[in-house]
Amino acid sequence: MRAEELVQRCARGDDAAFAQLYDDTSARVFGLIVRVLRDPAQSEEVLQETYLDIWRHSARYDAKQASAMSWMMTIAHRRAVDRVRHAETASAREGRYAVEQREVAFDTTSEAVDSSLEAERVRRAMATLTPVQREALELAYFGGHTHTEVAALLDLPLGTAKTRIRDGLIRLRDTMGGER
Repeated sequence: MRAEELVQRCARGDDAAFAQLYDDTSARVFGLIVRVLRDPAQSEEVLQETYLDIWRHSARYDAKQASAMSWMMTIAHRRAVDRVRHAETASAREGRYAVEQREVAFDTTSEAVDSSLEAERVRRAMATLTPVQREALELAYFGGHTHTEVAALLDLPLGTAKTRIRDGLIRLRDTMGGER
């Protein structure tokens, strides 16, 4: 049975379909999560969270928008990136506390402000992308995937994946070029 059918059955509360969906897809989803987190223990936790999201939100899946595998990989990737961001935030909090305990040089503060402002510019620019461009760019540049891997993850022809990445980069360049 295809993943699309299984997700639709999950939306109707079919436990057996969910078990089959997990058996059929979890290895591939886990592989993506491990590539982002690089920590098997955390990856297992994120895998559980991902499938819980898939179960809870299966009614939102729209086969006209994306393949079921692409939809699930997007959920997994976002969950993994959220985990990385959470870890970075916790680390940053600890780092801020350590910095507060000693004298801060002006250059360090200036660099942190510049970095924070640049990160905000990138976030604003990413928000201007279409969802398909953003997804392809996130996989390629934040997920570290090759164009071929992005195409496979999104269940697209290689040329389409490359076009989405290129168009997204052009749009980012145009958006960020005007914000200096």
